[in-house]
Amino acid sequence: MRTTLTLDDDLAGVLAKRARELGMSFKEVVNRTIRAGLADTIQPKSEAVPRTIPHSFGFNPGVDLDKLNQLADEMEAEAVVAVWRTKTRDPSRRQRTRSRS
Repeated sequence: MRTTLTLDDDLAGVLAKRARELGMSFKEVVNRTIRAGLADTIQPKSEAVPRTIPHSFGFNPGVDLDKLNQLADEMEAEAVVAVWRTKTRDPSRRQRTRSRS
């Protein structure tokens, strides 16, 4: 099939150079290059499909799995309070005296 194709100057130069290197016609290099480019998009990629393996985590009845983030937040808050309490009861820290008026 005869078709008029407008190529960018830099691309035409690369194709012409390639044709000289391979000792092929410009037309043949253009056709091979287009086929090679299309082959990458036509052939499906053979990637392994990830499998999901179910696992029982052994949660007791009554544990709401949708609220695990809330539970983690509460546990973190309790830990922060515990650290704060130990720092305020530290005997090496100077206690403020209350004045009696």
